[in-house]
Amino acid sequence: MLHDLRLRDFRCYEALRCDLGGQGAIFVGENAQGKTSILEAVCVLLRLGSPRASSAAEMARFGTRGFAIAGCVGGGDRCDLRHEVAGGKRTLSLNGETQERAADYLAESGLVVWMGNEDLDLVRGSGSVRRRYLDFAASQLMPGYRLALRSYERALRARNQLLKAPRPDEAQIAAYTKLLAEHGGELQRGRADLVAKLSPWASDAQRAVSGHRSEDLALRYKPSGAPDLAAAFAESLPSDLRRGQTQIGPHRDDAALDLNAMPAAQFASEGQQRTIALALKLAQARLLESERRQAPILLLDDIFGELDPGRRNALLGYLPDASQKLITTTHLGWLDGTGSVGSARQFSVHEGAVSSLG
Repeated sequence: MLHDLRLRDFRCYEALRCDLGGQGAIFVGENAQGKTSILEAVCVLLRLGSPRASSAAEMARFGTRGFAIAGCVGGGDRCDLRHEVAGGKRTLSLNGETQERAADYLAESGLVVWMGNEDLDLVRGSGSVRRRYLDFAASQLMPGYRLALRSYERALRARNQLLKAPRPDEAQIAAYTKLLAEHGGELQRGRADLVAKLSPWASDAQRAVSGHRSEDLALRYKPSGAPDLAAAFAESLPSDLRRGQTQIGPHRDDAALDLNAMPAAQFASEGQQRTIALALKLAQARLLESERRQAPILLLDDIFGELDPGRRNALLGYLPDASQKLITTTHLGWLDGTGSVGSARQFSVHEGAVSSLG
């Protein structure tokens, strides 16, 4: 559990200290008041990444060059985390001790699942959305996955720069191609294993939340350039040189979503698509709990108010009981009959000010 959250110069918050208390917390307020930024800060603190931003500069309060997020996590043995960005440099610390490796920090920080209305893009959006979903889950399940992903991305950027050069250096291109094949193979093996494990959980969650036992959701991995990445890169090189970019590889992977053996993006109704998006995140939560023997912290961004009572209660019933649930909402009218969630601490959020509702 995350026991408290402390912010400085993060998004709209010049300073914030919030005692999250026990099993969960609900942040209530109108749109654009700073609710989602609180959940984003938790994700950045615990997993060093944001579902809303691609760079640290985007998260710094306007007019500042960095931010700091801190919080205390754990059960009996608590650990104080701190993630600070200043002048483009990131500093991570555990109990006041600076960590040189992000992997050491992440080993102590806890697991996270983010759920928001934008998750509908998992069904309707481009492959990049689904890759990000897989990468976020895989980095919490598999030692070395995050490092392989960062290494692949660095090699890809370097190779693409070389491909664009007026006189491409073939030896350097070959060196980076070898790195792409090495790290890319690790990514694709990890993604294939992850999809195989997620698919049955997602299908079960789809049936539970939709209330229709006949709905069969399947998640299929579609790797680019597999099974022999080295051979695929070699075959694609002439075309890559003409176009100035690497056209195959894990950065072009996708995952297909089928409902009753039909592509969900084309044939599922809007209600079914929304349920599929929920099912994918529920599958992620259940798989993390099963594989890591640790319930993830759930960051639930304004998803309950739009659900009918049946789907809302089914969703709540499928969430891991042991998970801490941090929730944002514009109103509390949906709270009736929601069990333990209804007893969570409540906070009001207005223009970047957070106050307890008792």
